[in-house]
Amino acid sequence: MAGKTGTIVAVLAGAAIGAALGVLFAPEEGKKTRQKIKDGAASKAEDLKEKVGEFTETVKSKFGFAKEDIQAGLDTLVANVENKADEVISTLERKLEELKDKAKASAPSAN
Repeated sequence: MAGKTGTIVAVLAGAAIGAALGVLFAPEEGKKTRQKIKDGAASKAEDLKEKVGEFTETVKSKFGFAKEDIQAGLDTLVANVENKADEVISTLERKLEELKDKAKASAPSAN
């Protein structure tokens, strides 16, 4: 993502510098030249503002999906842990019953 932002900024900066140089070398009086530079800078600032807005929306949407994916993953994990806990408890109860049965079977009869 950072590479795309840098590329966009570099392209816009290059376009602004190119426009400014073109205006500076144009054979017009200083007042008109300054106005053209000002207008060009304002236009490029608007373009940059739009691109940053688009980039921000893209990041928000990607993180929004990531947040939903993480939440779904956590819900699945919790459900799996609860199921495993129930399985472990059932296994332990069964083993305890087996141990009790073995203990009764091996205990001497009280006759």
